[in-house]
Amino acid sequence: MFPLSDDNPRELMPVVTWSLIGACVVVFLWQLSYGGPEGLVVFAYGMIPARVFGHAELADGIATVPAWLTVITSMFMHGGWLHLGGNMLYLWIFGDNVEDSMGHARFLVFYLLCGIAAAMTQGLIDPTSTIPMVGASGAISGVLGAYILLHPQATVRTLVFLGFFVTIVHVPALIVLGVWFLLQFVSAAGSSTDAPGVAFWAHVGGFIAGMVLVPFFRRREVGLLQGPRSRAFELERRRGPWG
Repeated sequence: MFPLSDDNPRELMPVVTWSLIGACVVVFLWQLSYGGPEGLVVFAYGMIPARVFGHAELADGIATVPAWLTVITSMFMHGGWLHLGGNMLYLWIFGDNVEDSMGHARFLVFYLLCGIAAAMTQGLIDPTSTIPMVGASGAISGVLGAYILLHPQATVRTLVFLGFFVTIVHVPALIVLGVWFLLQFVSAAGSSTDAPGVAFWAHVGGFIAGMVLVPFFRRREVGLLQGPRSRAFELERRRGPWG
């Protein structure tokens, strides 16, 4: 299943969500235009567990920011166009409603905390790893964890592949995101920590962090486990009986 959009109205303009997407795109373009080898950029600003936990140091001239700061800088870097595009699509679909439930400032703090929790989860699995970790997927996993608690019955327009047959169906967010988390967990349990690849444990840690943190970051009047809503119904409700 590949989500394309959701039918879930919002009230606030998602300026933080849009800004995060813009920042990730700008940073990725900077990565592509960087004069030196791309690998050095990833090592300088990516999160390397062995460096963060004091098991290794970068060679002189490569380390640009302190090791602890790479936990943040790594969230805005990506390993390729597909990596960037997939992450930004998920943030575009699900981020606006989570931001709507929290407000702008709290959502930004929530997003960064989920990213930190994701990076630490991946790092603690193998604190001696020298493989750089980059990408916004850990923080976005936290957004997904929050969304599944806020809007489990929201309708998600999903591209479904059944062999050679491809169709678009409308699926509850609980199923879309629940299946996504299950796949991340199974993949994490079967993955090797000493080889480059997807940081599945970061996805698991970020998702759980999002579920744990959302009750504390949501606005007081926003409830958990909300029922289904549609943009058309919400527009009609705001207009009232007189149009």
